[in-house]
Amino acid sequence: MTIKELALQLHKIEAVKFGEFKLRSGMISPIYIDLRVCVSFPKVLALIGELMFQQLQLGNAKYDLLCGVPYTALPIATGICLHHDIPMVVRRKEAKSYGTKKIIEGIFKQGQTCLVIEDLVTTGGSVLETVVDLNKEGLVVKDVAVLVDRQQGARAALKEKGFTLHSVLTIMEIVDALKSEGILDEKMIQNIQTFLAQNQTTTAPSQTPSPQKSIDKQTYEERASSASHPVAKELYRIMNSKKTNLVVAADLTSKKAVLELADKIGAEICMLKTHADIIDDFDMDFAQQLKDLSKKHDFLIFEDRKFADIGNTVQLQLTKGLHNIASWASVITVHGVAGPGTLKALHGLGVAVLLLAEMSSEGTLATGEYTQSVLKMGEQYKDSVIGYIATKRLECPSSSSLFCTPGVQFAQKGDGLGQQYQSPDD
Repeated sequence: MTIKELALQLHKIEAVKFGEFKLRSGMISPIYIDLRVCVSFPKVLALIGELMFQQLQLGNAKYDLLCGVPYTALPIATGICLHHDIPMVVRRKEAKSYGTKKIIEGIFKQGQTCLVIEDLVTTGGSVLETVVDLNKEGLVVKDVAVLVDRQQGARAALKEKGFTLHSVLTIMEIVDALKSEGILDEKMIQNIQTFLAQNQTTTAPSQTPSPQKSIDKQTYEERASSASHPVAKELYRIMNSKKTNLVVAADLTSKKAVLELADKIGAEICMLKTHADIIDDFDMDFAQQLKDLSKKHDFLIFEDRKFADIGNTVQLQLTKGLHNIASWASVITVHGVAGPGTLKALHGLGVAVLLLAEMSSEGTLATGEYTQSVLKMGEQYKDSVIGYIATKRLECPSSSSLFCTPGVQFAQKGDGLGQQYQSPDD
C-alpha cells in the first residue's frame, strides 16, 4: 500500500477529521488528528509501522534501539520491534514510587543509539521530553520518526537541536490525497493552509546557542541583569550573596512551628515556601512576623497557593480575605489551566509568578503539550512570570527564567497519596 492509500485509510477510520476543533492549546483548527484509534485497526497499524520503517531506510537512519513516546506511539514502535527484530525500550511518563523506580524500562547499554518514535509532531516538545530522559540513561538520540508532521515548526525545531525528523506523512500530503479523491473542497484546503501559515512555531537562528547552554554558563549576577521583574532580580541577588538556591517547604499547620523553622534555617535558604491555608491559627500578626524574619535572614516568602480561577476571582483571593497574600508574599504559584486571564489579573499587583509547568504527583496531567503551552504563556507574560515549577529543566527562550523543582525529600520516595519525591542527588 502507498502513502496516499494510508492517508485515505486514516480518513476512513476517522483518525483524520475536518471541521472546527479546539486544540489543547486553545487554538481552533480546521483539521483534527487522533491517531489513538489506529490500535483498533490492526492492518492499518501494521501498514504504519512498515511505511515508517521504509522512510527510515530511505533516510539512512542508524540506531540500536527503539523508544515510542508514550502513549500513542508505543504500538507503532512495538510493531517495528516485532517485524524487524529491533530491541525496544519503554519510557514511563512518571517513575513508579516502588520497585526499581525507573523512567526507562528495558535492557540497554550506555552509548547505544536510540530512535524516538512519535505519532504526531507540532512543536516537537513531547519528543524532546523523551530525549531528555533517554540522555539521562546514557542513550544517544540522532533520529526521530513520526507518522504525521503537522508542518507547524517541529522539523526545524528538532533540526536546530541536532535531530533528523523522518515523517511518513505531512498534513498537506494527507490533504492532497483526499483532494485527489474529491473528499475535500477548495475552501477547506484554503482554511487548512491559512491555519498552518498563521500557527508556526518560531525557532531561534541555528547559530544562536541553545537557551539551556547559555543558562548553564551564566552566573546569578548575569541572570539578574537580564531579569525584568524586580522580584527576580532580588531573588538572584540573594542567591548570589548567600550562595544558596535552596527553597524549603514549611508544610506545617501552626504559626509557632512555621516561625521557628524560618528562624532556624533562614540563613541557609533563598525562599521559604508556605501553605497559608493549612495553618490553623493564621492571622496577619503571623504574616508580619514572617516578613520580619525574611528581612532578618534575607530570604523571600513564597506562597504556594496554586491559583487557578478566573482573573477577577484570583485578584480577590490574592488581595482580600483572611490571608491577604499580596501583603506579605513576594512569589506565588499559578496554574495555566484557566488561560492567560489569570496572569492578566495579576499584572501590577507586585507579586512574581511561578507557573506550574509540571508536577511531581503520580498521574499528573501537566505533561507534553500542556507543559509546552504553559511555557509559551509564561513568555507572553514576562511582566508577571519569573519562572516555572518543573521536575526538570525545560527548554525556555528566556535566560533569566527560574526553574523550581518540587518534591525533593531526603528520606521518603512517596507519601502514599500520589506524591513522588526526588532526592537531592536526582
